[in-house]
Amino acid sequence: MDPLIIIPALGDNFIYLYQFGQSSALVVDPSDSSSVLSIIKNRRLTLTTILITHHHWDHIAGAAELKSKTGCQIVGSDKQRIPGIDTVVDDAQTLTMDSADIQVIATPGHTRTSVCYYMQPSSDNRNGILWTGDTMFVGGCGRLLECDAQDMLNSLLKLASLPDQTLVYCGHNYTVENYEFAFSIEPDNQAVKQRLQQIKQAQKAGPRRFASQSEEAGVPSTILEEKITNPFLRVDTPELKNALNMPQARPVEVFAELRRRKDIF
Repeated sequence: MDPLIIIPALGDNFIYLYQFGQSSALVVDPSDSSSVLSIIKNRRLTLTTILITHHHWDHIAGAAELKSKTGCQIVGSDKQRIPGIDTVVDDAQTLTMDSADIQVIATPGHTRTSVCYYMQPSSDNRNGILWTGDTMFVGGCGRLLECDAQDMLNSLLKLASLPDQTLVYCGHNYTVENYEFAFSIEPDNQAVKQRLQQIKQAQKAGPRRFASQSEEAGVPSTILEEKITNPFLRVDTPELKNALNMPQARPVEVFAELRRRKDIF
């Protein structure tokens, strides 16, 4: 039985439920409580922990009810803007749950207090798991709502430094639009073209199920795949700089221009 369940919500959100130990579970960014409660009931799990990547309502809307009905603890980085938070975490802090160690990675950019959670490799999880919220998407990154381009670029580079085989689970399904944008910038990039074709083929497969919806979004991706195809992780490459007609620009300047274009794409 797969310990990680991907739960679509609110049209394009993803909630993640991860089972650890014999019957315990954590949930990441529960925008909806009903689907989570149904799954933990059917699997006879005890929900112990909610991990919140940032304070936006579409990532926390179900947290209060889950806490009320299960007695679980809410973990996040922003005590002022995450209601009911029990544990405030900071960069490089490690959370231990049964035999799983989860590293907190501060990733300001989308919001100033955004964090990602990296479950380090273990005997049960050989590749490592990264929950990125709205910092990194498959083929893209979050909008800059509270920080600047340098902040977000620094955060993405921190994530890109993780092992290549790390599995990437993002907060939304924006994948087709992200790769269509990447292809519009670099139409000769064969890796991007192939990835876009794969995602569109998965969209046609159906019927729509939990698994197929995640497949349509290319979830999970990997750090290596993102370094190859995500334009926001390639801002120091000559190919992308030339595509933007910015051959001598600094990476942060390329990033800012890329983000500006994506915002109006």
